[in-house]
Amino acid sequence: MNAKETMKILQGLADTIDEGVHVVNAEGISIFYTEKMAALEKIRCEDVLGKSFRESFAHIPEGQSTLLKALNQGIPTINKQQTYLNTYGKEVTTVNTTIPIREGKKIIAALEVSKDITVLTNMSNTILDLQNKHLYPQKAAIPIIRKYHFKDIIGENAKFKEVLHVAHAAAKSSAPVFIYGDTGTGKELIAQSIHYGSPRKDRPFLAQNCAAIPESLLEGMLFGTAKGGFTGALDRAGLFEQANGGTLLLDEISAMPYELQSKLLRVLQEEYIRRVGGTKDVPIDVRIIATVNEPAANLLESGKLRKDLYYRLNIVNITLPPLRERKDDILLLVDAFLEKYNKRYGKHVSKLSSEAQKEILAYDYPGNVRELENIIMSAVALVEDETILPPNLINVQAGHEQKRADSQMIDVGNLGMAKYFEELEHRMIEEVLERNEGNISRAAKELKLQRQTLQHKIKKYKVKL
Repeated sequence: MNAKETMKILQGLADTIDEGVHVVNAEGISIFYTEKMAALEKIRCEDVLGKSFRESFAHIPEGQSTLLKALNQGIPTINKQQTYLNTYGKEVTTVNTTIPIREGKKIIAALEVSKDITVLTNMSNTILDLQNKHLYPQKAAIPIIRKYHFKDIIGENAKFKEVLHVAHAAAKSSAPVFIYGDTGTGKELIAQSIHYGSPRKDRPFLAQNCAAIPESLLEGMLFGTAKGGFTGALDRAGLFEQANGGTLLLDEISAMPYELQSKLLRVLQEEYIRRVGGTKDVPIDVRIIATVNEPAANLLESGKLRKDLYYRLNIVNITLPPLRERKDDILLLVDAFLEKYNKRYGKHVSKLSSEAQKEILAYDYPGNVRELENIIMSAVALVEDETILPPNLINVQAGHEQKRADSQMIDVGNLGMAKYFEELEHRMIEEVLERNEGNISRAAKELKLQRQTLQHKIKKYKVKL
């Protein structure tokens, strides 16, 4: 294979990924520079290709260039976050991986892959700032977030009452809690009830879904960042510091990167954190409640969850039964949801018809309590002046979904085959994300895609989460 063919293959590969790619040869000449990298750095490809790196990027001090470090010293840089001003003076945050390319012991080139995470960084910083404003409302007035207590939990099922007994006992201590339950079973409701029933009730309760934040940002979200720790870093308290004295709920903890799980374990053992890029140890007193939606045995076997972290968190173990195993609670829940949505929609529905009641009790609820609530909410919202809900609640909702799907049928004749398959993929991704409530990790698993691949397609099709 000649050099020209190799470059074509590289170009084809670069076009399929969402990152920018830059390659310099042994003389520091840029031999490969993609349009995505050019867009990220706000520079034209022709101003870089075939020219010396030092000529094209004279504004970057030599000691700060990861490409030159890889080329001249053989020092790789893996997933390094950098913040800098581009040629238009706009602050850009990227995650870079730079490696030397060797032939034997000789370095013949250096390759850098960069991903623009400016939007994601701004998002994580905004989340942290809003958390701070929520904890210290004198700084800014924001809407009050509802707090759940044990009195808000509905259920008389024997198995569920055993769970509540354990939860009540857990509230009396500060021991870590590990909660397993299917999606929609009420894991956060239990977690909040434990916190607000505990001596920590007057301190913060913060929650973070570990699958909702990209790996490159999650560490900074949890532990905070130190000014000067990396280019553009600011002093910002993470969730551990913000939750000090209170409780931190880590939802879907198995989605946390394996290496970060190790750092979390150390924090739990040593009871202090160190901000990303910082040198100062900060003592913390935070209770951890962790949740998963797969059995722990499966997560441990697949390597998604560290055994040592699991044993450290599993001091109090709570397993929430799915709704299909507590059907004697369904009508109690229906009454509560009717009261809730009557108030919301100004309706006067008092009960279900006998046929609707049989239908509600016979259904298996793969989405658990959340699905039951959605069914009642939809029925109350759509009913006219009736005081009794008619039958076919579940079938009617399924019919609405089918009509929506029928209205979205794609006409292959108008699009052509390539566009047809793109549109089909687009709609499939939207449907699976909606079914998984915007959870990218679960959607990727259902679609049998790598998480990063799904993120690329979400961006490509501009899917709103």
